[in-house]
Amino acid sequence: MKKGIIGGTFDPFHNGHLHIAYEAFDKLNLDKIVFIPTGNPPHKDYKNVTDALVRYNMVKKAIANEKNFEINDYEVLKDGFSYTYETLKHLRKIEPDTEWYFICGVDCLIDLDKWINVACILDLCRFVVFLRPGYSEEKVCKQKDAIENKYNKKIYLINLPQMDISSSYIRERIKNKKNVSYLIPCSVEEDINILNLYR
Repeated sequence: MKKGIIGGTFDPFHNGHLHIAYEAFDKLNLDKIVFIPTGNPPHKDYKNVTDALVRYNMVKKAIANEKNFEINDYEVLKDGFSYTYETLKHLRKIEPDTEWYFICGVDCLIDLDKWINVACILDLCRFVVFLRPGYSEEKVCKQKDAIENKYNKKIYLINLPQMDISSSYIRERIKNKKNVSYLIPCSVEEDINILNLYR
């Protein structure tokens, strides 16, 4: 079994996340994509992040009809900060025969040396980076080579057709009472309206 992990704050979950999931699923020939909403992300001021269970339920509803997608609540239910190496250890423990692919943006690769227990992360999964606008290919390749040489592990780069959507852009549009229906799944828009989020 080959499963891809897409983690994130998902505040809110949007069509760009689905786009990455579909593309990674096909390009990596995966059996499943697992979305893992963060609980308390250590790199953000979590006091300004929407409640974890609200974000979890947004993702759960948005992927409810996707047979190749699933969601995991480990980080949402976990006490304290959410660290990638701990999540990967947990996943390997409950599914020891699964080959895990950790899928993230190029910004994660650039900042990877700032993460906790990088060597452990690279031991527990295949680290897959999708390219985003705003980063030079030269800079990305240089960082990729540096990480591979430092940890003696391979980093996988994949090119995806770009959808330049961000959660912060969506929040800003909602705050300014602008339409976001073309950027997010219908169920996410319903939750945002019912719970009066991002106003």
